[in-house]
Amino acid sequence: MVKIEASADKKKKLTKKYYEKELIRLQAELIKLQEWVKEENQRIVVVFEGRDAAGKGGVIKRIMQHLNPRICHVIALGTPTERERSQWYFQRYVTHLPAAGEIILFDRSWYNRAGVERVMGFCNDDEYWQFLRDCPQFERMLIHSGIHLRKYWFSVSDTEQEKRFQARIDEPTKRWKLSPMDLEARNRWNEYSKAKDIMLDHTDIREAPWHIVESDNKKRARLNCISHLLDSIDYRDLTPKKIKLKKRIIESDYIRPPISGQNLVDQGY
Repeated sequence: MVKIEASADKKKKLTKKYYEKELIRLQAELIKLQEWVKEENQRIVVVFEGRDAAGKGGVIKRIMQHLNPRICHVIALGTPTERERSQWYFQRYVTHLPAAGEIILFDRSWYNRAGVERVMGFCNDDEYWQFLRDCPQFERMLIHSGIHLRKYWFSVSDTEQEKRFQARIDEPTKRWKLSPMDLEARNRWNEYSKAKDIMLDHTDIREAPWHIVESDNKKRARLNCISHLLDSIDYRDLTPKKIKLKKRIIESDYIRPPISGQNLVDQGY
């Protein structure tokens, strides 16, 4: 295992320079993790849960930034179809579980039933309590099959969430993130809190415990979550050796066709 240790000055103010340095260091370790998963045919599932605007998407983006999308995939499922509603609840998530040599990041997961579906009334009481009984057994099955399962809950305060909602309204490139469902959830803070507490009480099992990420500070949350993920998996550094490029052989009989005959993109920049 490659132990990830925070720098001795981790208590210092998290400046932009320090944050970017630590992020690059951790992302380099994520690449080592990826190579180990690929070479050893491992399977990893990481579940990211939390309130709207808690920072889940930000940490997923930083994890994925330098990884191979053929190995590491993000799963963010939309509203279930009528057919999916008639299936075993976990069925549509099982479809996206990793094969050998893959990492799956769930941007929200089967825990929708314990959160949004419960609070918004999209499931009935029987379905809800059945989920809470079945979920630990389902996750034990994943772990016994050899999957490395990690679960993170991003904890954000109501004050910070309100600031982030307002920022999404003010920023055109982020406005799409604020859905009518998010606005309704904003009015049900206490209901979500109660649902979260019940969910943790029933599904925080020894084999797959919940890990709480304090996320009022986005940058600290990203570093803490990635560092914890790396520390929790006993991977080895299997980085391929540096490649030495041979001298390129240039064929002298090739003549490039006139560029004037091609449809060039205007160089507006």
